[in-house]
Parts: sequence; structure tokens; C-alpha cells
Amino acid sequence: MIKWLLMLALASGSAYAATPRQILDSLVAQAGPASAARGEKLYRGKFSGGKTADSCTACHTDNAKAVGQHVRTSKAIDPLAPVAHKDRFTDPEKVEKWFKRNCNDVLGRACSPQKKADFTAYMISLQ
Repeated sequence: MIKWLLMLALASGSAYAATPRQILDSLVAQAGPASAARGEKLYRGKFSGGKTADSCTACHTDNAKAVGQHVRTSKAIDPLAPVAHKDRFTDPEKVEKWFKRNCNDVLGRACSPQKKADFTAYMISLQ
């Protein structure tokens, strides 16, 4: 579905600006119902096998609404929660890019559609 939305945006000749809810809906269409509780567990969990960090919070902090810092480069990272950074989870291509990169960096493998849906549900649940 995300790839379909991207193709639609390219065909229309304009950038597609989805809402975080639309991104979540497309992930749910692939994975089934999402759980913000499972998403929070993924966000806060510690993992082995990652290439850069052992958790999402290593770079994004315990508070997804706060500015983070990359553990290797020390580069500032904008808040992850859409409530704190309006552009988060609005571009299907960027969402896929960052899931691919960050899942490999933290988990050492790609995230399943279910993990992506759960994670996104948690991020958009934050107020």
C-alpha cells in the first residue's frame, strides 16, 4: 500500500503528503490490527544484533517528543513523535526508508509489517 501511495504521488506530479493516520492505515492493511502497547515495547526494548544501537531510545531518547542524538555521529535527531514534529509519518517513501535503516541498525534485520504498524500506532498515540 505504501508503494502504491508513492506511485500515485509520482504519477500525479506532486509530492504526496499523507497524514500519520493514513500511513498507519496502510500499514494495518498489510499487517492487521496494530497495537500501540506492542509499539511502545518495541520502542523501549533492548535488542542484540543491531549494527548501531541496542534500542530506539539510544538515539531518540526515552521521550519520543524530545530531540535525540545519534549515538555514533552525535548529530541531532528531530523528535520522532508526530505531535512534536509535524512532518513525521507523512511521507510514505521516508517512512519506509527510515524503517529499513533503523530496524537494521537496532534489530539487525528488517521490521515486519506488524512491527511497523505497532510502532507507528505508538508514535501517533503520543500526545
